[in-house]
Amino acid sequence: MSDTDFWTLPPDRMTQGSGSRHELTVLHPPFTVDAGELAPNAPYRAEEFARSLETIDDVIEDLGRRKQSDSVTVATRSDLDIVQVGAWGNVMSVSDPAFADDGNDMPLLAEATRLRERFPDARIVGRVEVHCGAEHTEDLVWLPDGTMFHACGWPGDEPFVVTGDPQTVMSALGITTGALENLEVYFDLDDEPNQNDWGALATACLGDADPWGRADLDASALRVRHSEHATSRMESLYFTG
Repeated sequence: MSDTDFWTLPPDRMTQGSGSRHELTVLHPPFTVDAGELAPNAPYRAEEFARSLETIDDVIEDLGRRKQSDSVTVATRSDLDIVQVGAWGNVMSVSDPAFADDGNDMPLLAEATRLRERFPDARIVGRVEVHCGAEHTEDLVWLPDGTMFHACGWPGDEPFVVTGDPQTVMSALGITTGALENLEVYFDLDDEPNQNDWGALATACLGDADPWGRADLDASALRVRHSEHATSRMESLYFTG
């Protein structure tokens, strides 16, 4: 089976929607680790992690190392076949365009649920932002004791749904509204959910362990064949015309 079997569009077809962030991170104890002190990426573990995801059918090609500070551009259909994934000691994380959604499937939550079952001792953090006519986000944090929140919708608009208990998550990790204000983001649980920066809260929940945006960490860039369902969802999301 080729890496394009599920696509109905050519590799050079330009995207119309764009995903600026589609990350899912598994943080094993100790949770106080600093990403700057993590072990180097283990490519074999990174590829194994990618293969284990429901969105991915197979890894077609290892494209080599990519710095975590390098921006990932989704300009053509072939760009959607590339994932960036790393396994640095007790941290594993992947950026996969197939996590992007318009609120109908919530693939980030689905994958996090599977990871929760596989890694019950881990803190799982997901952040997704996609522009498909308007901005749509999906963010979540899941703690080992089962406490979690999941926020999904159209920022500044409706519908926007938050499930779980974000206040309990914040309290457990010692994150205050004041700390988020110091990051110059708006967050107030008493306000409408669609007014809050849930991605910033998810970032705060990773803390110093966040591997994204760092020039001192390398990851693996892999060309993959996504599952049939993930491919169909990406076609409808990234090619809206």
